Amino acid sequence: MDKKGKKEKNWIYWTPRLISIAFICLLAMFSLDVFEFGKSASQVLIGFLIHNIPVFVLLIILGISWKYEIVGGIAFILAGLLYLAMILKNIITTGFQWYYISWIGLISGIAFLIGILFLIGWFNKKNKSKSL
Repeated sequence: MDKKGKKEKNWIYWTPRLISIAFICLLAMFSLDVFEFGKSASQVLIGFLIHNIPVFVLLIILGISWKYEIVGGIAFILAGLLYLAMILKNIITTGFQWYYISWIGLISGIAFLIGILFLIGWFNKKNKSKSL
């Protein structure tokens, strides 16, 4: 394999993994809003754990996806669709707000991107193994 092919392989391999880590850290930051004055330690802990359920699920998915890219491709796309469905439900029940668009772009958009990149990596690996 030439140098360019190796760089391309590294890029395809590492990009979805690194973006996933950054995305999971971003989601974890959103859970910091549970720290408020007047709340007991148990209330803060329970709130923190509940807010981080998506983070824990995505960490498990990322761990599996590290070896099986098809899992990451499907799971991150499904996570983006789930968030999109939750926002659409919220729009139906409470009405549309302009900031929903940015929420969808930030959360679902990044999840879709990660899923697509994992699928590209899986597809390339699958095609490479067929050609050998």
